[in-house]
Amino acid sequence: MTSPQGPSPGPPPGAAAPTLAFVESPVQLLNVLEWAYSTARRDCGTPAPRAEPPALCDGVPRQPDHRDITPLAGDLLVVVLAPHDPMTRGQLRRMAELARDQGHRVRWEEARGGPGAPFGTVGSLAGPLRRARRVVIGDPFSRYVQLLLTLTRARELVVVDDGTATMEFVSQLARGERLVRWHRRSALGARGIIFAPVAASARRKLTPNNRRSVEVFTSMPVEPPPGVTVTANDFAWTRATYGPPRLTRGTDLVGTSLVETGVVDPGRYLDAVAALARAHGATRYFAHRRESADKLRRIAAAVGLEIVRPELPLELVARRGPIGRTVLSFPSTVVHTLPLALAGAGVSVAVCDIDPTWLTEHASPRAEGFLAGVTGSARDVRRLSRMPVPTPRVVEGTP
Repeated sequence: MTSPQGPSPGPPPGAAAPTLAFVESPVQLLNVLEWAYSTARRDCGTPAPRAEPPALCDGVPRQPDHRDITPLAGDLLVVVLAPHDPMTRGQLRRMAELARDQGHRVRWEEARGGPGAPFGTVGSLAGPLRRARRVVIGDPFSRYVQLLLTLTRARELVVVDDGTATMEFVSQLARGERLVRWHRRSALGARGIIFAPVAASARRKLTPNNRRSVEVFTSMPVEPPPGVTVTANDFAWTRATYGPPRLTRGTDLVGTSLVETGVVDPGRYLDAVAALARAHGATRYFAHRRESADKLRRIAAAVGLEIVRPELPLELVARRGPIGRTVLSFPSTVVHTLPLALAGAGVSVAVCDIDPTWLTEHASPRAEGFLAGVTGSARDVRRLSRMPVPTPRVVEGTP
């Protein structure tokens, strides 16, 4: 298990659990908690809580007196495959504590701690994987997760959201294609060629048959492939646990890692952020956990926004509040999740499209269509016109 100060020992390596969940990001762990809550309520026949208008007390939303929190009916072991990135690790530590508060076991694995770490991790998990009745994963594109899937005999596989990538996963599964992240070019490198048999095996495991069921638990609009069950994630656990939030009079802007992934030109992105902030009076910028410190410093200096680096996924931060009455975003996961997490709170979510001219020459050919699909399929959001930005500038030191 883990603590805010750092990871601490979890259950013994051989500890059995009918349900194993593998997560590598805070959002994945949040959605495992949402799935566990939804599954328990479904098994118990308890309806999910309805979103209601916030009750005000001197202008501050009153918190519910009773929290109806139902842990998963059964034994859930969450295995955190810890990444290197310090911001991601910090949010995962906080999320692991929330999972413990719900009665779930958490096992922290330094899965990338050195040359021998992957072999030790996979070896120690082989037994629990073979005994697990159900396996929950947050990132079917992860080579680590794909390797672990080759070892499981579980009769139930569940994929929870790792953001908008779920949309691409479901599409590729339906078309029978190999699993490739949307922002990467499809050409296989040397490592990809070596790993191809494992990836193919994982894709077969994620295809349902008469011995194995596959469920996708998602807040994204997806068309399920034949045999795959899609269960809607409406963030019922988040709404039952936190809020309604206190609202500020200002406007908040949500950042993305599109520059860090090589999709959007850094100069174009900085200019678009400045244009959005001026047009809508934004005062705070909620940074994505992968955004570089140098880029954030430039945004603060050039635009004058207050930079906020959340300690938890934005859905929880927004639900706990305070949050602006208007939240602006570029195409990203939050244009699908925030309207659900903030249902009934009186917050307006607006999305600004990515202009094709903002894309870098290294962006995947699929990037433009994918980002347009993220925006076009979002529900309960306001569409903004693209921000006009000048010719791209060279932003030194920005990825």
